[in-house]
Order: sequence, then structure tokens, then C-alpha cells
Amino acid sequence: MRKYETLLLLSPELSGEERTAILDTLSGVLDRVEGTDRVVDEWGMRDLAYPVRKQMRGYYVRLEYVCANAGVAELERIIRITDGIYKFLTVQLADETQAEEVA
Repeated sequence: MRKYETLLLLSPELSGEERTAILDTLSGVLDRVEGTDRVVDEWGMRDLAYPVRKQMRGYYVRLEYVCANAGVAELERIIRITDGIYKFLTVQLADETQAEEVA
């Protein structure tokens, strides 16, 4: 099990309820792939350095979690097919996570 971080750029046109629904869906995916130690950090609405899909603002969310490689692939697959997510980036934070660190 490795520790990962995924940064999401959501559409600024989404309502709070729609953003919550997207994050609940992603949490459900992490539950299915046995992801643990989840942290959801909402950075909020920010200005972008360049237009993304003709928008100059976006809503940022950072997910931090521990799961297997196959779990990351499944999460990214769901992110790609979800409407309202403009961009994402997943980074591996730690090679191996000990069981006592997760608890």
C-alpha cells in the first residue's frame, strides 16, 4: 500500500451540492478499492494562470489517501468519465506505508 495525493480542478459552474456529489462518488470508489487514511482538503475557488475550457477560475480539491496501484487506476478512470472535473494530477507521496502509520 502506498500513499497518494490527487489534486482536482472542478468546474466553477458547479453548485455546492454537485461538488459534494462528485466528492462522495470518489470516496465511494476509494471505499471499494480499500483506500484508507483519506484526507479531503477543499482549497476553494481560485484564479487560473491560463484559461481551461474557456474558464479563468476553478475550484480546487486535494485528496490524500493510501491504497494499492490498482485502486489509483480505478479512481483515475472514474475521474476521467465524471463531468465537471476539468483536470487532475495524482502523485505518489510515499513508497510503502506501514500498518501502524495508517491507524
